[in-house]
Amino acid sequence: MAAPAQNLHRAVVEHLVRQAVYQRLGRPLPGSANAPNPLLVNVSARHCHLTPEAVETLFGKGHTLTPFKWLYQEGQFAAKETVTLIGPRSRVISNLRILGPCRTLNQVELAYTDAIALGFDIPLRISGNIDGTPGCMLMGPAGFFEMPQGVIRALRHVHMHPDDAGFYGVKGGDEMKLRIAGPCGVTFDRMLVRVDPSFKLEVHIDTDEGNACNLQPNTSCELTK
Repeated sequence: MAAPAQNLHRAVVEHLVRQAVYQRLGRPLPGSANAPNPLLVNVSARHCHLTPEAVETLFGKGHTLTPFKWLYQEGQFAAKETVTLIGPRSRVISNLRILGPCRTLNQVELAYTDAIALGFDIPLRISGNIDGTPGCMLMGPAGFFEMPQGVIRALRHVHMHPDDAGFYGVKGGDEMKLRIAGPCGVTFDRMLVRVDPSFKLEVHIDTDEGNACNLQPNTSCELTK
C-alpha cells in the first residue's frame, strides 16, 4: 500500500506531479525529471554519532536514544538527547544533537566555522574514517565521555539506491558535481557517491556549504558526472 500523500516528502510529491504533467501532455520527461527518484539536497548541521556505551556514560545506565525527528533516510533519526561538546581551551558548543540509531564508533561532525570557533583543526573525512583525527570531551546529564579521536568535517556526499546509480551512470566511491541554482548559485565538485539498497536519493552538505549558496526548499539542484 502506498504511503498517504501527507506523509510524502515535498521533493517526492513535486517529482510525481512533474512526471504526471509531462505524461498527460504526452511529452518526454526532460533530464532529471526522468530519474527513478527525486533529488533531495539537505543541509546537515553539526551533530554526533555515539556508541551505546557512550550514551550510557552520558545519560545513565540502560539509557537508550529517544527519536525526536525521523530523517529522510530509512531508520535514521535526530534524537531528543543532546550533549555539550568541550573543545580546546574549554570552548563549548551546547545542545549538540545526537543522531540515531547508535553506531559502532563515536564521531562528531562539524562545519569549519564551528571548528574555528572551538579552536579545532579538523580534517575533511568520509564518515567513519576517524584515524588520526582530533578528540574532544562530551558532557551529558550523567557524566563526561572523553573521545580520543573522531572530530571531523564530513566530506559532502550523495546517498543513492542502485537504481539511482544506474540512472546517473556511477558506482559507490565515484565523485559527481552538484549544481545549485539561484542568485548565489554554485557548483560543488567532488560529491562522493555512496550506494546501498536501503538508501534514498539524498545529498548532504554542511551548514557552511548551505549558507554559501543560500539553499532554500525550492532551490533547483542538479547532479552531474
